[in-house]
Amino acid sequence: MDLIRLALKLDSAAVNAIAVKQLSTDYTYDLQDAYEIQRLAIEPRKERGFALIGLKMGFTSVAKMEQMGVHDMIWGRLTADMDIPNQGSTSMAKYIHPRAEPEICFRIAKDIKGEIALEDLDEYVDAIAPAIEIIDSRFENFKFTLEDVVADNCSSTGLIIGDWQEPSRDISNLRMQLFFDNEEVAVGSSHDILGDPWKSLQAATRLAAAYNEPIKAGHVIMAGAATAAVFLKPGIEVVAKVEGMQDVIFSVSD
Repeated sequence: MDLIRLALKLDSAAVNAIAVKQLSTDYTYDLQDAYEIQRLAIEPRKERGFALIGLKMGFTSVAKMEQMGVHDMIWGRLTADMDIPNQGSTSMAKYIHPRAEPEICFRIAKDIKGEIALEDLDEYVDAIAPAIEIIDSRFENFKFTLEDVVADNCSSTGLIIGDWQEPSRDISNLRMQLFFDNEEVAVGSSHDILGDPWKSLQAATRLAAAYNEPIKAGHVIMAGAATAAVFLKPGIEVVAKVEGMQDVIFSVSD
């Protein structure tokens, strides 16, 4: 199995916004292979000048892990081309079948070279912010196996980060809402992110270390979704509200 060829196939699907068949339809591969395909698929982005800016966490709810039959989170890489400014806009033409979900984001204060204990994370974080992640599987019909979604960078496609503020440990039960044109389309709690988003950050340090992916000062860590993801459509304004934080906003054009 040519992992580089599979990685380039996924990169092409993302660049051209054209869905492809699940890799698992034609290949049998394990989670280790999937993370290697993910890593290889990010390399062309770096070559195009888009640096790694952080990591995103997935399967950060017990219900989602049970649904997928797994017992651990998954993670993907964030690159500079995925970053959409707060109050900016993006075009539907860039995506295949995009969805949005509200999240909480951590900004890393200094390099992390291995797993950090939960109680020691404060010195590694200098700010937190509300955020929106855009997910957009490169596979047909948004259908995939665990290995497929990991290979496809956990469907991660875009992120919008709100205003940074002083980090707080008291973020384990914040109301989180998603609005399309002032209509609430999803609501949840930060408690749905492993019971506490800080636990997701701790898991990120563990998983990044396991796969030899350094977390650098200035990187951002998306802690995972607090609600189900909602399909985007052209011509709307998307707003995420996180209790005690400023709104995150972006618009979607054709």
